[in-house]
Amino acid sequence: MDKNYLKITFFKLLIISISLSFFSCSSTKEMKVQVYETSAQGNSLKKITQFSESSNPVIITLNPEEKFQTITGFGGSFTEASTSLLNRLSKAKRKEILDAYFSDDGAKYSLTRTHIASCDFSLSNYTYAKVENDLELKHFTIEDDKDDIIPMILESKAISKEGFNIIASPWTAPPWMKDNQKYIGGKLLPQFNDTFALYFSKYLEAYKKEGINIWGITVINEPHGNGNNWESTLFSPKEMTDFVQNHLGPKLEKDGWSDIKILGYDQNRAGIKEWVDVMYKDKNSSKYYDGLAIHWYESTYEVFPEDLQYAHQKSPNNYLIQTEACVDSEIPHWNDDAWYWKKEATDWGWDWASEKDKYLHPKYAPVNRYANDIIGCLNNWVDGWVDWNMVLDTQGGPNWFKNWCVAPVIVDPIKDEVYFTPLYYVMSHFSKFMRPGAIKIGCNINNKDLLATAVQNPDGSIAVVIFNPTEIEQSIQINTNNEKKNISISAKALQTVVLKSF
Repeated sequence: MDKNYLKITFFKLLIISISLSFFSCSSTKEMKVQVYETSAQGNSLKKITQFSESSNPVIITLNPEEKFQTITGFGGSFTEASTSLLNRLSKAKRKEILDAYFSDDGAKYSLTRTHIASCDFSLSNYTYAKVENDLELKHFTIEDDKDDIIPMILESKAISKEGFNIIASPWTAPPWMKDNQKYIGGKLLPQFNDTFALYFSKYLEAYKKEGINIWGITVINEPHGNGNNWESTLFSPKEMTDFVQNHLGPKLEKDGWSDIKILGYDQNRAGIKEWVDVMYKDKNSSKYYDGLAIHWYESTYEVFPEDLQYAHQKSPNNYLIQTEACVDSEIPHWNDDAWYWKKEATDWGWDWASEKDKYLHPKYAPVNRYANDIIGCLNNWVDGWVDWNMVLDTQGGPNWFKNWCVAPVIVDPIKDEVYFTPLYYVMSHFSKFMRPGAIKIGCNINNKDLLATAVQNPDGSIAVVIFNPTEIEQSIQINTNNEKKNISISAKALQTVVLKSF
């Protein structure tokens, strides 16, 4: 036999052998696990390395091939209440808070919200269009924001390495554009449709000049109103859709703001079906809508999965973003971690809901409400989840209407004290480890008392969030890609499990 033939054959076999060896090694990469826990026992996003074992663990099965929505982000809101408090703190405490929210060592907030002119969490009522019947808005001004909201956003931008998007929402049109001439209640008069559309364009331009690019807007916060208590403007689904279709959308397009995301509705989930039926009725009605904004105040425990799924099915390629949530109607329990884990909090519905809806508003544990809702939203097509005020004081304000609420960070500006509540760490479990561009993947759990959800991040890592509201520590087995990882989760605890291949 030819010697050259033998040599060639030998080298071919050698190359095949090396290739098989390489692919064998690469296909058997080990999946490493990192676990972070927040618990009623005192863990605050603590890295856990020791786990208990059980012969009968809870099984979580992950399927990266089963793909759902793309994650837009998680975060909180820049309000005048929050920013005015930061202005009263020492520079060191102010930096501590902003680092905690936006730095790589902190929560890494990626999606935020702010208000266009005043809201209930402002120090007073104000508008950017102070001169009545100024149809061209020649006197438009954002001076009210330049001492507080704008500096906070700019400082946060400087801290955030990956950046964050901002959704801006007006609570009301300028009073002189409304039928009741007031900040509270009333409707936009038809003759001011174009001027109110211009109002948005002027706002976007003014903020851009300050170095702040707005990512998206909602047409109005809570178009059903708020019981005529603070800033509001009433819209029906058709009125809002007509305004977007014939005025706001064309105006932003004409002025070069076609990349701005327009989100409709912006109120509680029980009204979703009525709104999306009108918003997404046809190509004309839906042309300028980029998605739906929703709030959680309809219930202290119900996620409304059927409504969320209905919204997704109506327009599968549009955003579905939770734009506001907070523990409301409560004066915060200063420095009391335990309170956030107990069913002691109440909301507006505890006192004011109609008898037929009272069942939706039982007392609840704030940690449970946040964890249940965020996981439930992710498991039902929601792609972004934004908390309300980032910072409030020990009274639950400031708020010109005295509509007290709770924030993840509470401060005492007189004593220059800062308290990171358990809610801050709950938000961090999602915002820090589930990054924009991540894909929600298949995640099944065989225990009805525990909740779980999972995403695959752009870097390939998988983040699984597990919530155990029970009084019992639970052993967990996570199955993915023919690998099994055994961990455990404490009683009354939230965990983020990060899986990476090495």
